[in-house]
Amino acid sequence: MMKKKSIPASKPLLILFLCQIISALDVPLDSKLLEELSQPPTITHQSPKDYIVDPRENIVIQCEAKGKPPPSFSWTRNGTHFDIDKDAQVTMKPNSGTLVINIMNGGKAEAYEGVYQCTARNERGAAISNNIVIRPSRSPLWTKEKLEPHQVREGDSLVLHCRPPVGLPPPIIFWMDNAFQRLPQSERVSQGLNGDLYFSNVQPEDTREDYICYARFNHTQTIQQKQPISVKVFSMDSLNDTIAANLSDTDIYGAKPVTERQPVLLTPTGSTSTKVELRGNVLLLECIAAGLPTPVIRWIKEGGELPANRTFFENFKKTLKIIDVSEADSGNYKCIARNTLGSVHHVISVTVKAAPYWITAPRNLVLSPGEDGTLICRANGSPKPSISWLANGVPIAIAPEDPSRKVDGDTIIFSHVQERSSAVYQCNASNEYGYLLANAFVNVLAEPPRILTPANKLYQVIADSPALLDCAYFGSPKPEIEWFKGVKGSILRGNEYVFHDNGTLEIPVAQKDSTGTYTCVARNELGKIQNEVHLEIKDPTMIIKQPEYKVVQRYGQVSFECIIKHDSTLLPTVIWLKDNGELPDDERFLVGKDNLTIMNVTDKDDGTYTCIVNTTLDSVSASAVLTVVARPNPPFDLELTGQLERSIELSWIPGDENNSPITHFVIEYEDGLHEPGVWHYQTEVPGTQTTVQLKLSPYVNYSFRVVAVNKIGRSQPSEPSEQYLTKSASPDENPANVQGIGSEPDNLVITWESLKGFQSNGPGLQYKVSWRQKDVDDEWTSVIVANVSKYIVSGTPTFVPYEIKVQALNDLGYAPEPSEVIGHSGEDLPMVAPGNVQVHVINSTLAKVHWDPVPLKTVRGHLQGYKVYYWKVQSLSRRSRRHVEKKILTFRGNKTFGMLPGLEPYSSYKLNVRVVNGKGEGPASPDKVFKTPEGVPSSPSYLKITNPTLDSLTLEWGSPTHPNGVLTSYILKFQPINNTHELGPLVEIRIPANESSLILKNLNYSTRYKFYFNAQTSVGSGSQITEEAVTIMDEAMASRQVDIATQGWFIGLMCAVALLILILLIVCFIRRNKGGKYPVKEKEDAHADPEIQPMKEDDGTFGEYSDAEDHKPLKKGSRTPSDRTVKKEDSDDSLVDYGEGVNGQFNEDGSFIGQYSGKKEKEPAEGNESSEAPSPVNAMNSFV
Repeated sequence: MMKKKSIPASKPLLILFLCQIISALDVPLDSKLLEELSQPPTITHQSPKDYIVDPRENIVIQCEAKGKPPPSFSWTRNGTHFDIDKDAQVTMKPNSGTLVINIMNGGKAEAYEGVYQCTARNERGAAISNNIVIRPSRSPLWTKEKLEPHQVREGDSLVLHCRPPVGLPPPIIFWMDNAFQRLPQSERVSQGLNGDLYFSNVQPEDTREDYICYARFNHTQTIQQKQPISVKVFSMDSLNDTIAANLSDTDIYGAKPVTERQPVLLTPTGSTSTKVELRGNVLLLECIAAGLPTPVIRWIKEGGELPANRTFFENFKKTLKIIDVSEADSGNYKCIARNTLGSVHHVISVTVKAAPYWITAPRNLVLSPGEDGTLICRANGSPKPSISWLANGVPIAIAPEDPSRKVDGDTIIFSHVQERSSAVYQCNASNEYGYLLANAFVNVLAEPPRILTPANKLYQVIADSPALLDCAYFGSPKPEIEWFKGVKGSILRGNEYVFHDNGTLEIPVAQKDSTGTYTCVARNELGKIQNEVHLEIKDPTMIIKQPEYKVVQRYGQVSFECIIKHDSTLLPTVIWLKDNGELPDDERFLVGKDNLTIMNVTDKDDGTYTCIVNTTLDSVSASAVLTVVARPNPPFDLELTGQLERSIELSWIPGDENNSPITHFVIEYEDGLHEPGVWHYQTEVPGTQTTVQLKLSPYVNYSFRVVAVNKIGRSQPSEPSEQYLTKSASPDENPANVQGIGSEPDNLVITWESLKGFQSNGPGLQYKVSWRQKDVDDEWTSVIVANVSKYIVSGTPTFVPYEIKVQALNDLGYAPEPSEVIGHSGEDLPMVAPGNVQVHVINSTLAKVHWDPVPLKTVRGHLQGYKVYYWKVQSLSRRSRRHVEKKILTFRGNKTFGMLPGLEPYSSYKLNVRVVNGKGEGPASPDKVFKTPEGVPSSPSYLKITNPTLDSLTLEWGSPTHPNGVLTSYILKFQPINNTHELGPLVEIRIPANESSLILKNLNYSTRYKFYFNAQTSVGSGSQITEEAVTIMDEAMASRQVDIATQGWFIGLMCAVALLILILLIVCFIRRNKGGKYPVKEKEDAHADPEIQPMKEDDGTFGEYSDAEDHKPLKKGSRTPSDRTVKKEDSDDSLVDYGEGVNGQFNEDGSFIGQYSGKKEKEPAEGNESSEAPSPVNAMNSFV
């Protein structure tokens, strides 16, 4: 049991020293600095520890080192100084420690075998290399031996030994024949790790005379060959024949047949064995078994699992391989060989040992005078390695004393070092399986600060990203670093900055205001130095419109957008990728400034497209997926199974759906017997179904094909399936749509729809046509006709009912009994006319006609209805005749009355009635005469108003186009319209019917009148027409109505008023600024217009106006408001009522002078409105 070590009182600072290792100087890898600083030697390159060389070539032993000043080199051989000057075959490369031993000019490699070690030395210490063991490779020949042929019985096991010569390094073994072809190996025949060839059981085909073992020596590139081995396998049959030839008939002979045997291990032998392997190596375990049948090998680890990612099986599972083994892989590994007769196993106990490996290798120390430090050398291995220290290649126990150095096992503690303390220390960790040697120097330097970062270096950083400003420095003692911003800035402190040990200043989140000049200051006790760097903050690059997911049909066009925003001082480059690779070299891909366009898209274009935007400072990307869709590919591999007489199963394999799911499949068939080349719809199934049971008809040569359908469209049809001919059978169905209709009065035409080819169910399709007269006790008359669709029965009575049936038949029999239909023989024209025709006149335009039905027997056909012929004979108001235009009304079915609309009043009419069947019309009934009574007349044909004077108007009119009776009189109504469009009192005049003109007198001058005119009969008044007209004014009044707005005096007056208002506003503004008060309201009240009354407060309406001449008060609201609009509540008549739309104009006095149309209007309502027309002066006052 190991004793615990306590820390002596003389070592109180050990823990402190262990911690201070982090304060040791790191020398930056700056080439200029390294050239200036003194440094102990460091081995940079050396030959491997175990160095096997080719004896035919020069031996080169590598040893390279660096240091300041450059080191010198020396060698030891087998522990003693190797004086290369005394050996002409040995030279050392210039400025190097590498040895070159000249073998090619007479030297022998065997003479230079041994252990070599290189030492690199300068004024600050000495570094040593590993012990390099030089051994020349060897490839000896096989020893002469006599090889006996192997004679083996079939089924026995066999081992062919190779036993190659011992070489350096060991050779690679393989078996070949005389033709230099590798011998085939299998679970039965395989090569072991030792190179032997194992047969679990031999077979007759193993007989041959050229089993040759080859050994390849890689170092010398030579192959050695063993003498061929002969193997002859005796089969049981040949052995029995041999025995039979040598024995008499009376002897009992015979060899045992090949017997099966349970497994037996050929290697390793016994039930257990052991294996030692080193950590990090490859563990190889092998089990090869004999037996018949050939055994199968299985591996397990007792009490654990085989490592999942490091375990491999080789040589048909006969070799277990575990790579990079560790101590955890130690344990018992069991191989089990098994065949049908039993099993055998072997346990291999594996122990993993370890040559020394580093836990903590010593690291170089750069210290300043007076500083402390430690060298730590920790290694592990199995068994545990021992640690020893050397100083400058000499065991530390006999090395020169150094008061600043103290050794404590695997640690050397340095305190208050001086420049003379510089040295190279070697740590050696060794056990029985190897050793480790490491050099670490202690370099004591006294150097003022140096800043290695270039002056005025510019850093550019994207906003909101970290900014790292370098201040690489060196000095001994280690300098202190401070950062400032700006020329006179204060020292940087706070959480917004991070100060790294290597001098770097980090701004975790750089903003725009972080831009500026930063100063790094490095100082130690030997001096001070500073350096300026500059920081610029750039706007980030952004993709403001990213590419979006697209679905496009094959051969279509698609575009991806990639619109970016970037800092104006940065030059972006845009790269498009497809599936993280370059775009295809295809002219269909068009890369624009802000987009990528793909023309004629194909299936290969499906994938992820990425837009990458790069600047010198940042990179952004965005991706989108392109899905190319198309109609599905056609199904394939159609297969017919389960063939029955009336059904079959069809299955298929769907084609590629091309990124759009298949919604359904359409199954079509071709009848190669009846309609070759014509495909018919059979059925359809959902897109998830790939089989369908199809119903079949007899006597059809079927072929099927399948069409796939998705949202894009239909696929091409699949290739047709194999043909399938169904057996013949009697028809399953009879013809449809059987009818019996006579084409002549004495025949019956029987028609039907013929069966289609696949409905015939067999050859020889015919039809049995049967008929008999209905309601007569007759037998069926039948006839069999060929494959037609019509049969004519002649000599039938006119229009009698028949029972008809048509039955299909073929060579195999009849279809089921058909159903009967009712038909009729041919029709003839009706024989009699309707009687007792009566007319009842309802009013002047409508009459009702009645008749008695004709007997059905006389119709001689299907009664379709009755036709009424009627026509106007003459108008009773005009005795002139005109062209007679007959009108026809048809009344379907067995109706006996009807209405006659649209008659003209006061006219004489005639009519007759006829019965109608399918053949035509019967005779007409005698003409019936009837008259219509009078009606109201139409409006007069025109109304003209001519010859206007101061007080009269002349009216002329035309008589109504349709008087509809005897005119009794005309009615004229008229009323005046004032300038506010109010209507005056209505006057009515009755005029004799024989008049066509009238002069109206005693009218008011300059007044507009509206006229309403209509005609009358004894029944009443007809519709009216309207017209408007104006009487003229005298010249004196006309001269007063001059538009004053065009007069010069009026324009001057208005300009003077505008000037006075402007002066008044200026004076008001001046007095207001002086603080005075201008009583505008009082002045306005004092100088109010006497004709303008204020608005009433109670109802908000304007006060009444008075005329200066007649002082007659007008009705409130009867004048036109100041905005020149007519209020709706003031008059029921709008401007539109008096003219064509709203395009009328006002006269100088404001009266309306638009053109008036003679359109019909409703009767005016009579009222008490004044009929007095406003004078021109009043009109002018209303506008002034």
